[in-house]
Amino acid sequence: AGMRATGALAARTLAHVEPHIKPGVTTAALDAVVRDFIAGNGATAATLGYRGYPSSSCISVNEVVCHGVPSDKVTLKAGDIVNVDVTTVL
Repeated sequence: AGMRATGALAARTLAHVEPHIKPGVTTAALDAVVRDFIAGNGATAATLGYRGYPSSSCISVNEVVCHGVPSDKVTLKAGDIVNVDVTTVL
């Protein structure tokens, strides 16, 4: 598939995960939402397994500038600034 199709899937993935971003949710749980949505659309996350990277997204919270690794130890709180990066391969 082409860049347009995989880019559209990445955009749909972000729209899908957005309602799940709320206080009390871990970044690992958000990553599972991303992983399942991408797989359910017949694709894979480009990050998963890349040089040993364990996740399907990068989720940065507050002062983490980029490439935050999703974790069960990072639970969102009210007022957190959250950035979710996804890349898809069809």
